[in-house]
Amino acid sequence: MVPEQIEREVMVAAPIERVWSVVTQPEHVGSWFGDAGAEIDLRPGGAMTITWAEHGTCHAVVERVEAPHVFAYRWARPAHEAVREGNSTFVEFTLTAEGDQTRLRVVERGFRELELSAEEQARYVAGNVEGWRMELDELLAYAAGVPA
Repeated sequence: MVPEQIEREVMVAAPIERVWSVVTQPEHVGSWFGDAGAEIDLRPGGAMTITWAEHGTCHAVVERVEAPHVFAYRWARPAHEAVREGNSTFVEFTLTAEGDQTRLRVVERGFRELELSAEEQARYVAGNVEGWRMELDELLAYAAGVPA
């Protein structure tokens, strides 16, 4: 059975304000997450895009902005499609300050609602489990180099 959600949690060696910028500001998101830029209208209902040279542009809609603790969006699959019911999952970043570090938790859910076969949903989940592992590793390295 396809899991309803996937989650990953990491400790970032940076204060919460810096990590908030890294996960919400397009100049940062377009560097550690995408590799060819990002655009983010940082308000509920705002449009968001993340672009990869190899995969194209993914469209998203910002759902929650509660600085510096919660940032969430719904993004479409496949790339280039507008977000709609049946083609998108919900991604939520939760940031918690712990001394001079930040606990960053990412949860992505809604895989069972995708208009895909169970086999395709399972492949999508597996790809995103690996994708979040790689992307958050990149975020850890990136955040360490962002000036305070």
